[in-house]
Amino acid sequence: MGGDQVGWIMAIIVGGVAGWLAEMMMKSNQSVFMNIILGIVGAIIGNFILSALGIGMGGVLGYLIAGFLGACLLIAIGRMFRRSTPRSV
Repeated sequence: MGGDQVGWIMAIIVGGVAGWLAEMMMKSNQSVFMNIILGIVGAIIGNFILSALGIGMGGVLGYLIAGFLGACLLIAIGRMFRRSTPRSV
């Protein structure tokens, strides 16, 4: 995650908060476990995208921002795939 590493326990806590914030922003209904997963995976994706754009973030605040942005992106992508699948009658 860059120069400032976030420990596993802190990654779970901050990932849960980032996932919860994304859930509130995107008005989705997820479980606590899914919020943590969305936040952690979202932080990885968000950090990758931000570093590709030349924006470097470190520490807990950077992890939270990247997790929030990445989780929002994951929720939006999930909604796209869910809506594009044909429904059986």
